[in-house]
Parts: sequence; C-alpha cells; structure tokens
Amino acid sequence: MPPDTATPRFPRSSPYWPVVSHPLLRRVLPGLAVSALGDGMALVAVTWLALQLAPPGQRGTWTALAVAAYTLPSAAGTLVFGRFLAGRSGAQLAGWDAVLRAAALAAIPVAHLAGALSIGLYVALLAASSLLHSWGSAGRFTMIAELLPERHHLPANAVLAILGQTATIIGPPLAGVLIGAAGPVWVIALDAVTFAVLALTYRLALPGGGRADPTENAPSRTAGFGIIRHHRALRGLLALTFAFFLLFGPFYAAMPVLVTEDLHGSATTLGLYYTAFGAGSLLGGLATGYLHRWRLWPTTIGIVVGFGVAMLPLGLAAPVGLSLPAFALAGLVWAPYRSTSMALFQRSTTTAALPQALAAYGAVIVLAVPLGTMLGGPLTTGVGPRHTLLLCAVATIVLGAVAAGLAVVPGRRPGQRGRIFGIRVTSFHGRFRATGREQLDRGRTRAR
Repeated sequence: MPPDTATPRFPRSSPYWPVVSHPLLRRVLPGLAVSALGDGMALVAVTWLALQLAPPGQRGTWTALAVAAYTLPSAAGTLVFGRFLAGRSGAQLAGWDAVLRAAALAAIPVAHLAGALSIGLYVALLAASSLLHSWGSAGRFTMIAELLPERHHLPANAVLAILGQTATIIGPPLAGVLIGAAGPVWVIALDAVTFAVLALTYRLALPGGGRADPTENAPSRTAGFGIIRHHRALRGLLALTFAFFLLFGPFYAAMPVLVTEDLHGSATTLGLYYTAFGAGSLLGGLATGYLHRWRLWPTTIGIVVGFGVAMLPLGLAAPVGLSLPAFALAGLVWAPYRSTSMALFQRSTTTAALPQALAAYGAVIVLAVPLGTMLGGPLTTGVGPRHTLLLCAVATIVLGAVAAGLAVVPGRRPGQRGRIFGIRVTSFHGRFRATGREQLDRGRTRAR
C-alpha cells in the first residue's frame, strides 16, 4: 500500500491527535491542565477555609455562601460586562477571566498575612474572582471554534472536559495533603498561581488580537440572550440542559443522607460513590472524542435518558454492589453531555456571536444545580433520600423521552420532513439538523 494511503497508527489515528498536535492549542493545553488542577484543589480548600473563618454557630451558612460565591456571580458578570466583552476573541475572554481569578484569589493570602481576612471579606473576594467565569468558559469554547474546523470541535471539547475530570479526581486528595501541611489559605494561594500561569499562557501562546468581528454599534448587555431567544434550536438546548442539571441538583442533598441513614455507611462509603462517579466520568470523557461521527442531537438526548436509567438503582434500594457500579455508569454517560452541547452551540452560531451566546447560556445553567440542591433539601426531608433520588431519576428519563418525542412528528408519512424547536427532522429516519439564520450564513452546517 502506498505510504500516502496507509491507515495512520495510534496516536495519529485518534480523534484527539488534531487537537493535541495543533501548533497553537498544544501551547495552551499545559496551562489549562495546571489551572484545572488548581480548581480541583479549590473544591476542598474553599469550603475548609470557610469553616475556619466562620463563627462556630454559623459555619453551615457561611460555607454554603462561600461555595455559591465561587460560581454564581458569573451570572451577574454576563450582564454587567456584556457590552464591553461581546465580540472579543476567545483567547482574550479566557485570558481576562484567568487574570481576574488570579488577582482576586491572591488577595486572600495577602489579607491573611495582613491579619485582615474575615469571613465576609473572604466571600467577597471569592465572588469577585468568579465575575468573568461565564465569559472565560465561553472564551475557551470560542477559541476552539476559531482555531479548529468543525469536525474537530467535539474531540477538542472533550479534551477540556478530560482535563477537568482528571483534576477533580487528583485535586481533592492533593488538597487534603497540602491543607494538613500548610493550611487551606495556601492551597488557595496555589490556585491563584495556577490561574496566573494560565493567563500568561494565553498571552504568550496565542497571537494577540482585538475583536473577532468588529461592529459599528456596540451590542447590548443582553445580546447573548437575544441570540438564544431568536434561535429555536438553542432555546430547546437551553431548556433541556437547565432541566437536566436541575434534576441532578437534589443528589448533593440526598446522597449523604442516603449513605448515613439508609445504607448505614460512613464518609468512606460516600467517598467511594464520588470516586466511582469520577472514574466513570473520566472514561466517558476519553470516549467522547470517538463520538464525532454521531449525530449530536440524538446523542445529547440519549445521554439524558441513559443517565436517568443509570441512576435508578440508587432509588430502588439496590445493594451497594449494584448501585456503586451503576453510579459509575451514570458518570460515564454524564461525561459527554457538556462536550456535545457545546458542539451544538459551535455549529449553530457564527464565531462572532458564539461568546455572547455561550456566556448567556452559562449564566442560566450555573443556577440550575444550586437551585436543584436547594429544592433537594426539603424534598429529602419530606419523602426521604431514596424516594428523592428515584423521583429525580424517573423525571430525568421522562425529560429525555419528551425531548426525543419532540423529534417525531405524528401523522407524517415516512420521509416527510418537519420542524420542531428549530430542528429539521425526517420521520422514522432520525435525521436531525439544527437550523437557524446563523447556519444559513455558515453554509447550513450539519449538527451531527
């Protein structure tokens, strides 16, 4: 066989090879990996420092506020900075988010050394650090759309997810060791250093640039929401994702109670479930890149249904020997969702509009899990943890079934086409295509 037609061998045959070998992306990935590890350690350090700073009788309240402050203000940042940041390049958005994170988090150990770190100041600095988080996330996925052709978007999204999933497994135990040796404030200082490294990586690894698509009139602060509102496929995706994450939220309230009261387990047992989910997520993330030939809408909806099915054993009083691997399977099924949903956005909007749309999407989605967790508290108290988990699993399956049902037009002959939520479908053939004005500008790219 001639050399130019020979089948490439691994790793060149991997769908990830065009991503990790890209001349610009390969310079950024190490910084993203370091920053992800820092965030993995922050999962433990943020709550632990809040426990140390809070008054003894108010630790639960302040710990919850600290966790919320590290993520939720990004929703406000989407609106506050929308006019200024809309239209900027992906690398600029991600870089500015990293700079703000580094500066605000670095102020925490500085205040500690000055003897001025109170619980109120701590929560305020965490909130400041997260103001550009939605824009930073939008910037990373926009950068992928700017640098790579469409066929490589899903594997590239999966690479970002794999970095985060790996850091979630490694970061917390590493943070535990470092907290025991030096204290949580210095783990947060280390997290600030990782964001500084990431900001420097963006600055040096990618060429500088201004706006991705300059316009005469500055867009409004809510331009991203307008893009989604006028694109039926993106509205449907936003609704599906919000409901999916909302139904996952009660898990954080119900699972600890289930382990302690129903299973009579310990913190070690709870840790085993978290580890199983994390391991499954990592495997699912590694497999995501190989889904690039699958149609994205059916895959995304199938993930929702499959996750609900995998969660059923927890609500059906299954023994640990069955519920533990089922929970690992749930993590495996869950993992590709963010990558496929981001790929749908990347294929449904122009590169210029993508940061605004993704920032608006992130501002809404960031509220879903905390709201679900808040609802899960009284639900767990009222019906018990097992019934709460069963209710959420069944509701998730129903959600996916409803979304799948919207892709079938009753009463149409086989092969006759219709539209639902902006998705062009062909009855009995499962053909999905996200449609919209932006796609027409981009040559009617197909959402696979």
